[in-house]
Amino acid sequence: MKYTGSCHCGDIAFEVEGELDSVTTCNCSICQRKGAMMWFVPRVALELKTPDSAMATYTFNKHNIQHRFCPRCGIHPFGEAQTPDGNAMAAINVRCLDEVDLDALSVQAFDGRSI
Repeated sequence: MKYTGSCHCGDIAFEVEGELDSVTTCNCSICQRKGAMMWFVPRVALELKTPDSAMATYTFNKHNIQHRFCPRCGIHPFGEAQTPDGNAMAAINVRCLDEVDLDALSVQAFDGRSI
């Protein structure tokens, strides 16, 4: 299925394709503060509808994850990284997707604070 999403102000817009049945929450220092519910997809499944220049990027710790956010409204719609075997991945914040019933999703907790 194809989903549309954006930041709050719409400066960052995107489409993502895949089967959305479960999401991950994380208690690391950034995810806990963002309240993100992440859906991991191959990076090729994410299509940006706005230029890369519309986004700002934040990294911390080992600087492996590109936390993408809107410099205007501050919303974090997704992050980008590579899996340990080198595949490009995107972590979509499903709270930024249109018309998704968040209560219908299976939620898996990840203890990011411990790594």
